[in-house]
Amino acid sequence: MTRVVSGIAYAGTSGSIDPSPTLGDGALPRPAWIDELADRLEKVAPEWFSRFMPPEEGGRESAVLILFGPPPAGAADDGEHVVLIERSHTMRTQPAQIAFPGGSRDPEDPDLVATALREAEEETGVDPAGVDVVAQLPSLFLAPAQFVVAPVLGWWAKPSPIGVRDPAEVHDVLSVPVSHLVEPSSRFSVTHPSGYVGPGFDLDHLFLWGFTAGLLSSVLELGGVAREWDDSVQRPLPERYLVGRRG
Repeated sequence: MTRVVSGIAYAGTSGSIDPSPTLGDGALPRPAWIDELADRLEKVAPEWFSRFMPPEEGGRESAVLILFGPPPAGAADDGEHVVLIERSHTMRTQPAQIAFPGGSRDPEDPDLVATALREAEEETGVDPAGVDVVAQLPSLFLAPAQFVVAPVLGWWAKPSPIGVRDPAEVHDVLSVPVSHLVEPSSRFSVTHPSGYVGPGFDLDHLFLWGFTAGLLSSVLELGGVAREWDDSVQRPLPERYLVGRRG
């Protein structure tokens, strides 16, 4: 049974986020803004997403899945949602961080799209057959972990139940309304003791920042659904996110 709090759906450690029973059996067409986003992706430079570009050599290949889809069962809104995970609180690096599903490329993965889909399935149980792959964004560099990350944009044409599949890596799975993410009161700038300042999102009792927040902010803006927000409003990064390396 899907648990919804403040518009955000949570799987919990042993529950699930289920598709809405009103969806039917057919594949859902992409929303117009997703198609517009795909068109605009072809016209922007990689630097638009991040100033951290991959080195010419080195770095560990990896991928994340930016999966938008219809609202799940129990949701009060009728707009698109995006799938996020809360990383395990016991991980050595980036514990409890909110992130996109994803991870390192395996030798068996034919490409980075396959990596993103495999990792999302392993972490959340999403059925790759139900994902309409829209585009692969330019790879970005996560210097602290030496990851070269390929963001893969997907539309959830045939949603499946999702939840925590590997508690060692994932503490919770979330389905977050785009309407919540673009609400100006949910937006602020995050300040880190290192001097880092970047976009942040308030997710009920959780805090989205860093690589994932920056990438999500750029995608929403490029898709034409972002709303103007006050980036002069600053909030310090909570102490619980200062454990482990930043990503």
